[in-house]
Amino acid sequence: MRLFGRLALSTGLLVCLAMPAQALEKQLTVVTSYPKDLTTTFKKAFEQLHPDVKVEMLKKKTTAGVKYIQETASNNSSDLFWASAPDAFEVLKEDGLLQKYEVKATGIPEVIGSYPINDPDGFYKGFAGSGYGIMWNTRYLKAKNIPAPREWEDLAKPVYHGHTGMSAPSRSGTTHLTVETILQGEGWDKGWKLLKEIGGNFHTVTERSFGVPDGVNSGQFGVGIVIDFFGLSSQASGFPVEFVYPTVTTLVPANIAIVNKAPHPEAAAAFIEFLLSEEGQKILLDPKIRRLPVRPEIYAQAPKDFPNPFLDKSIGAKVKFDVVKSKNRYNLVNSLFDVMVTYRLDDLRKATKAVQDAEKAMAGKNNAEAAKMIAEAKALIAALPVDEARSFDKDFAAIFKKKRKKATDKVTGRQAEVEQQWDSMVKSNYAEAAKLARKAQSLL
Repeated sequence: MRLFGRLALSTGLLVCLAMPAQALEKQLTVVTSYPKDLTTTFKKAFEQLHPDVKVEMLKKKTTAGVKYIQETASNNSSDLFWASAPDAFEVLKEDGLLQKYEVKATGIPEVIGSYPINDPDGFYKGFAGSGYGIMWNTRYLKAKNIPAPREWEDLAKPVYHGHTGMSAPSRSGTTHLTVETILQGEGWDKGWKLLKEIGGNFHTVTERSFGVPDGVNSGQFGVGIVIDFFGLSSQASGFPVEFVYPTVTTLVPANIAIVNKAPHPEAAAAFIEFLLSEEGQKILLDPKIRRLPVRPEIYAQAPKDFPNPFLDKSIGAKVKFDVVKSKNRYNLVNSLFDVMVTYRLDDLRKATKAVQDAEKAMAGKNNAEAAKMIAEAKALIAALPVDEARSFDKDFAAIFKKKRKKATDKVTGRQAEVEQQWDSMVKSNYAEAAKLARKAQSLL
């Protein structure tokens, strides 16, 4: 009788454990910006746990994923949106395209760094931490006698000219967060000045965010501006790279949310719970993934020197990221970066190099006229076609709707008019700056 009771209890327990898998729908569609190494690993682990569920990972850039969910809302076939950028989730939340969900997993802190792990309104959930910084190829820098960078300002120095890569914020949600972090941490004018000084040293602006770690790992260029997991996973995979968080950075959660009117809500909920479980969180430490878990106890299993934001409070402490500010001017900031950097990169590089050469010639010399010209050239490069107050104007920010994949792509209406005005100013300023700098150098 006692044996029968144990068997009955065991059988009942097994039935209870099996029921959630049986109750789930057979399909799950996830719109995600994450690389294959991450999505494939989680897909395989989830399908092993729930063998009756087939997971489809619909790969799109963050901005393209947002647009896809917006455009298919009337006949939605997506269950989850899975990406790093919290401001992208804010856009979908404001549009009424996310569904509230109350997490069942326990033991997860309320904040990571100084940022809430979950959306206070309950629409999206953080499953990992994301910080932004600099990765570099140690062999590349050693061969070219270039010092390892530690701060954003380092990347503005002449020694990095032609050796740095970054993706455009219009093509990558994580890169947008990096740009917005610098703007919030340094201030609008100083932040853009720094971004253009760094941009003037660019080797390239990549089409996708993962093009940056690929370029650094292969030695195509030496330094990359990246989200932390690109640097950490490259390092764990054996590439000769290092990564650092600059002082001015932020730490925000990478997120997941159930799409409104998801066709497979139970499977979607199960996937979220799996991400937040101990087993799901352990996967984040995989050498090809290397993301920061939101469960503090998982760090005991992390490799030596792996960042732990729950112990190292300096990571992301400098910038308290304002996601609403970022969301409200999201497309404006992306358009401004493209006009001033992405699509005027050659002009910016030439102007920057001319200033650097003039300053080098000026070193140790006293020539007031040349010094004045150099200062004027630098001011022309730093000049902005729009101030921060204008960036907060919701009506003005709302005109920036279309993203250009290349400089020749056409936009229409008011956005086209404004971008043309910006471009005319920027092109003229860069040309005049280069001319002034060369003239200053000729006096030395």
